[in-house]
Amino acid sequence: MFLLKCQELLFISIPLDFFFVIDSSRSIRPHDYEKVKTFIINLLQFLKVGPDDTRVGLLQYGSIVQPEFSLKTYSTKAEVEQAVRNMEHLATGTMTGLAIQYTMETAFTEEEGARPASFNIPRIAMVVTDGRPQDTVEGIAAEARQAGIQIFAIGVGRVDMNILKAIGSEPHSEHVHLVANFSQIETLTSVFQSKLCSEVCLDLCQTVDHSCEHLCVNTNHSYICRCFEGFILAEDGRNCKKLECSDGIMDLVFIIDGSKSLGPVNFELVKQFVNSIVDSLDISATGTHVGLLQYSTKVRTEFTLGQYTTVQGVKQAVTRMQYMGKGSMTGSALRHMFQSSFSAKEGARPDVQRVCIVFTDGRSQDDVSEWAAKAKNSGITIYALGVGKAIEEELREIASEPGEKHFYYAEGFEKMGEITKKLKSRICKEKSPNQCLCENIIKFQNRVSEKLINLMQNNILLNRIMFSTFSFLPVP
Repeated sequence: MFLLKCQELLFISIPLDFFFVIDSSRSIRPHDYEKVKTFIINLLQFLKVGPDDTRVGLLQYGSIVQPEFSLKTYSTKAEVEQAVRNMEHLATGTMTGLAIQYTMETAFTEEEGARPASFNIPRIAMVVTDGRPQDTVEGIAAEARQAGIQIFAIGVGRVDMNILKAIGSEPHSEHVHLVANFSQIETLTSVFQSKLCSEVCLDLCQTVDHSCEHLCVNTNHSYICRCFEGFILAEDGRNCKKLECSDGIMDLVFIIDGSKSLGPVNFELVKQFVNSIVDSLDISATGTHVGLLQYSTKVRTEFTLGQYTTVQGVKQAVTRMQYMGKGSMTGSALRHMFQSSFSAKEGARPDVQRVCIVFTDGRSQDDVSEWAAKAKNSGITIYALGVGKAIEEELREIASEPGEKHFYYAEGFEKMGEITKKLKSRICKEKSPNQCLCENIIKFQNRVSEKLINLMQNNILLNRIMFSTFSFLPVP
């Protein structure tokens, strides 16, 4: 075990990938927002910022996530400090879970300036919030921590301590802090100078026999095992097994309702739902491909089947989607899917199962039956998911048969987790027409072979009988 004191940290400047996640909701008053910026600038003073030293990134969030600068944007501390001073208050909602998701899936990627995991550069996220999130944080924060990100959670004012504990790494006494108001946030600067040291100097993966089958990832004072793409961690926490859907190659297109009835907050929840489905798929150049359409009054292709060949690429594209917020032309979206999304031009492959997942929260302003029928008749399997004011009759017109396997409805967005589990299970059980055809051909060939063998055996027996009979006949 290798630990350094913070005084040593200051002098030898251990490099970090350090990302601030700043609440910019309307509940924060303008002068308190300035205190948060001062706190960030003061915290930077004991870090040596540079491309080969500590890299710093920052986002602020309200109803949306607004990246201010990535880990690769600035190479000097002065540039970072100026960018913090230039930040403008968003004054909207509080989508903390969405901000943590962006931090994990985008901010700490190599494309955004994070150093490769093999470099063993500590990844640290500092979340500052003053209110109750409008989305869930427990699951996504746990995923971020399991990915090796050390999370410090700072609450100001009437923040629920249980929420902070759900965000922060353990031990909570070192990673979770609550102060009464923004005037007291400055008292935490010296605290973090000592806390960060104990987190960044420990590398158990290099010092113990971890027995991880694929990958070992350091966490706070411990480590976890992770698996390569296409695998998930087994129950023993060390070995890896293939994804549930790893054998089911498909071309999958999502059709997502972006109408004004959905609202920006629920739209972010839908994006989380899509990424949850994506996590269960074996996405690769030779595996499953994913495309996505968003529709309101018009239809917009967010990305095509041929555009991304990794889970990370797909999930980042989903996270970047911007809410359209107008009408609800589900029929037009189905027509676009049928005519364009499954075309060779957009990356659809011959002899690969074609699946479409349609999500909507209300009545369509145009007819859905014609293009849904054409798509299904062409061999596309359609799942229809409805929430809230979605019309059951329309959903059943859209969904493939049998309806009980392809039609799902929930009264509210809080029930979407149940839909997700059922849909994951259903998709993985689907077999493509070609798989079924292949199996039927094999069965037919086996039956023909059995018949031929029987005929041959019968023919041999008949010849023997005839030979035996004629051999005993008198010669004339």
